[in-house]
Amino acid sequence: MSRSFRLTRLAEKSLTEIARWTIKNFGLRQAELYEAELLNRCKGILNGQTHSRSCAILLDDADDLRFVRTGEHFLAFLDQPDEVIIVDILHCRSDLPRYLAALMALKNEGI
Repeated sequence: MSRSFRLTRLAEKSLTEIARWTIKNFGLRQAELYEAELLNRCKGILNGQTHSRSCAILLDDADDLRFVRTGEHFLAFLDQPDEVIIVDILHCRSDLPRYLAALMALKNEGI
């Protein structure tokens, strides 16, 4: 059985919002390119081709949650044996430790 990646509803919502904002500010073509870049990074995470960092450097008890920067966003994810779960896509100006604490609370509720 091969591994796959999936986006949580929260990550899907974020991706949609990013696309809408990018279309409004830079046009449809740029939105398509950026979405492809984000999804390609997800594939890179899945295939082990992307270097990521543990969220534990920002938040205690977040050892299994990881993040990687892509463009102006961070992908927060869980790397499970059978799949990679993209938990959310956060803007790089986000208060990352505070937001990660909220994501950990969601994870503990069973994302």
